[in-house]
Amino acid sequence: MKAQNKIMVITGGGNGIGRELVLNLLSKGAHVAAVDISEAGLKETAELAGGKQDRLSTHIVNITDRSAVEALPEQIIAKYGVVDGLINVAGIIQPFVRINDLDYAAIERVMSVNFYGTLYMIKTFLPHLLKRPEAHIANVSSMGGFLPVPGQSIYGASKAAVKLMTEALHSELSNTNVRVTVIFPGAIGTNIANNSGVGNTLNVPGDSQRQSFKMLAPDKAAAIIVDAIEKDKYSVFVGQDSKFMDFIYRLHPKRAAGFIARQMAALLSD
Repeated sequence: MKAQNKIMVITGGGNGIGRELVLNLLSKGAHVAAVDISEAGLKETAELAGGKQDRLSTHIVNITDRSAVEALPEQIIAKYGVVDGLINVAGIIQPFVRINDLDYAAIERVMSVNFYGTLYMIKTFLPHLLKRPEAHIANVSSMGGFLPVPGQSIYGASKAAVKLMTEALHSELSNTNVRVTVIFPGAIGTNIANNSGVGNTLNVPGDSQRQSFKMLAPDKAAAIIVDAIEKDKYSVFVGQDSKFMDFIYRLHPKRAAGFIARQMAALLSD
């Protein structure tokens, strides 16, 4: 589905990959409804859109609030008339601790945002997408959704749930006009740790020196994702680390899991 003249809804549009997707799609001639819990983030996205603001609307919504999500289509359709695509980007990570040390409030928050928020958006917008001649749903999972990452076990579980839900949705919609893509980003240079309320714990001393792959810039990640959507791809691995670890994990799951465990050891040291 080509982006030009399409009406696209993007969650997480106030920062990181979501913001860059908004800007990328606007540059391709799409109309975009950017959804985020952060009013300040959405305002900055709108400012960055510059002269393309006439094709952008911003919506301050907590996607874990089902009633708020269910009110969105009326707002967006009132402005644009229809909805052609949905990209679920909004997500948070957990504190970098083992399951044994992770409190239930953090567990529920991660699952609510990453899984239920994505589910609410899909359930709410799918009936409208099915009415379009062509439409698309793209959901952001994670490299952590297919590969176990110690210290991010619940985050990984939430993203694995997104992965399987998206793949099943692809099968369920195979005879419809709606195409579905699952997205697996690796390490992307965003503020997800701070935005998740867990602090900048990604940059622990010595950790960056051990990384085999550089973080991918968010705008480059967005370009890869938009290209995958326009080509109706089943899945897309964003970043060389994601592609490489997918290959290794398929080849030797235990060895791949051990490699990641060693990389994360500094974050979990007592």
